[in-house]
Amino acid sequence: MDLIKQYLPLCWFDVSPLQLPKSATFFKNNLIFNFLILCFIHFNMTDDIESISEVLIEILLNLGFIAFTLWLNGSTQFYAQVASAILFSENVVAIVIIPIVFWATVAENWWGYGSLLLALAWNWAMIAEIYKKALDINLMAGIVMASFYFIFSFGGGFAINSFLTG
Repeated sequence: MDLIKQYLPLCWFDVSPLQLPKSATFFKNNLIFNFLILCFIHFNMTDDIESISEVLIEILLNLGFIAFTLWLNGSTQFYAQVASAILFSENVVAIVIIPIVFWATVAENWWGYGSLLLALAWNWAMIAEIYKKALDINLMAGIVMASFYFIFSFGGGFAINSFLTG
């Protein structure tokens, strides 16, 4: 619980992931929770068991992208903190998104979809800020890195899963 309190300021852009404590247990718990919540979201959207393989591919691409960018920056020693920060941020947004998705699909109005878009923009901004601080780059470069992160991990996960199952 103490680590959650230390990582929560990431959601308000108040802390650098490099200042956060390194914990293998916290990383593993975030990874497991991320897998379970993404499976839940994917399965409810597609109602297809192949969602599990897509989520696994996405998570592997996420972790690989984080490792690759830190390796290029020469800061692989911060992998646990940065990966935990990104997974934690995505988990927080996923928890917020679940009721919004139900609301949007039931109500089918622009308020629900607008709220969903706002939550996704918040996720994108958090990832951009994490990359900005972790790689010591400017805000625009952080936004570009977050964009590459989402395209590579989620777009790549969808493409690879479609190729493997299609």
